[in-house]
Amino acid sequence: MGFLTGKRAVIAGIASDRSIAWGIAQAMAREGAEIALTYQSERLAERVREMAAEIGASICLPLDVSSDDEIVRMYESLAGHWPSFDILVHSVAYAPRDQLVGRYLDTVTREGSLIAHDISSYSFVAMAKYGRSLLSKQSALLTLSYLGAVRSIPNYNIMGPAKASLEANVRFMAADLGAAGVRVNGISAGPIKTLAASGVGDFRQMLQHFASIAPLRRNVTIEDVGNAAAFLCSDLASGITGEIVYVDGGFHTVGMSMPD
Repeated sequence: MGFLTGKRAVIAGIASDRSIAWGIAQAMAREGAEIALTYQSERLAERVREMAAEIGASICLPLDVSSDDEIVRMYESLAGHWPSFDILVHSVAYAPRDQLVGRYLDTVTREGSLIAHDISSYSFVAMAKYGRSLLSKQSALLTLSYLGAVRSIPNYNIMGPAKASLEANVRFMAADLGAAGVRVNGISAGPIKTLAASGVGDFRQMLQHFASIAPLRRNVTIEDVGNAAAFLCSDLASGITGEIVYVDGGFHTVGMSMPD
């Protein structure tokens, strides 16, 4: 029996089998959770349904997090399957590609900033806001961040401020929901070659640099993040809220690294 047996988890953000959300879904299913997946557009619907079948998930719902009405409709549909749920995973981030290459002040625009903050940060708040009536007692909310929230990263640009906003939302939401027994945390994952990450300029070089400096001397995987996510959303982590947990092989702890 897994440590998430009896839990119901809604996971948003799967786009392919390289998605961090997919690693989380696999880990949670392995530990006994019942899973509901969302998909961003009809273009992804069939792919996500096939992946859902792999982990025995029968619920696949459309969700465009840029629309409050879509979020509400997703929860209305979910209520037709489940009276409540225990886990919400938000693994959603986006900025226009032209915002993710070059110098920050040369590329950042008002429109790009609004889009990045809306999709990458506010959508987590919106999903909690409109879904809280379905949350069970002792439920857990989780989002995905990155080191660019607290450090400057070449080409990451507007996504850095957007992730900083997301991490602030984790703290404010934890304070707001804690009295109801709801925990809110984030995972700051090391760089992983997902579809979303491929839009960041020089990403391949970033992966190589990361692996050469991180104490574990390797890049992290979606399985690493999935296992940590399953723990944080389980009763084993019942005393943890408002935290950003780093799953990055220790990279964030290094101040200076000399060549091996």
